[in-house]
Amino acid sequence: MEISWLQAAILGLFACLSSMPGLGGTSFGNYTLGRPLIGGLVCGVVLGDIQSGILVGIAMQLVYIALVTPGGTVSADVRAVSYIGIPLAMIALKSYGLDAASLDGQSLAASFGTMVGTLGTVLFYGTATINLVWQHIGWKSVEDGDLSKLNIVNYVLPWISHIICSFIPVLIMCKMGAPMVDLIKEYLPMDGLAMKTLFTVGSLLPCVGIAILLKQIVVKASDFVMFFLGFTLAASLGINLVSATVIAGTFAIINYRIKMVMITKKASGSIDVDDEEDI
Repeated sequence: MEISWLQAAILGLFACLSSMPGLGGTSFGNYTLGRPLIGGLVCGVVLGDIQSGILVGIAMQLVYIALVTPGGTVSADVRAVSYIGIPLAMIALKSYGLDAASLDGQSLAASFGTMVGTLGTVLFYGTATINLVWQHIGWKSVEDGDLSKLNIVNYVLPWISHIICSFIPVLIMCKMGAPMVDLIKEYLPMDGLAMKTLFTVGSLLPCVGIAILLKQIVVKASDFVMFFLGFTLAASLGINLVSATVIAGTFAIINYRIKMVMITKKASGSIDVDDEEDI
């Protein structure tokens, strides 16, 4: 699989939109376009293999499913995972002749996503550092009373940061990805110790993502019951992820309404111990 300059440029543009600080906004950019699952779809459309793109994106999404950026602290930036890791993983799968839906294919994809995650962190802090220059220009224009420059500071100058730290790295790495993958294939054959180790580690990485998510949402031991409900329904009833989401949403609405009833009664002063027990 070869990636043309045009395809690499399109992926670079999406990397700009999905990077943090988000050129495409936090909700739409980083938390939508930047997610590996969505990035896999985008990469699949751009590279002409939607199925492989989505499957690779799923493998990487499991690893980074609990990724959040509290207070600007970034352990891994998804711009590199989604728009460098996924294209390179797709090239590697084609080069090694692996099916993206196979266990080895998923493990290889997860490993590639982890490898470029650290690069994304470097790109994030590079973008933030360059943005400090534009911020200084903005504050200077406010102090001078020249508010006309603020639109340029907010909507034009940040493109320079993202072109330097998102567009150019993605453009070069995606375009040069095929030769690098061929080099890896030459020095790391499928039956070698290095690749077997890579597959083993890659198969464990999704467990790390699920464990981090579990740590975030489980407060007390009884929370495990609700956490595993979706998995139990999927295993016993054969329902898919969409159906499990609808069931989870139903429980969330019920819980929300119960909480609202309790809050309303407490506010009116009409709730007592018996009422709480009935609820």
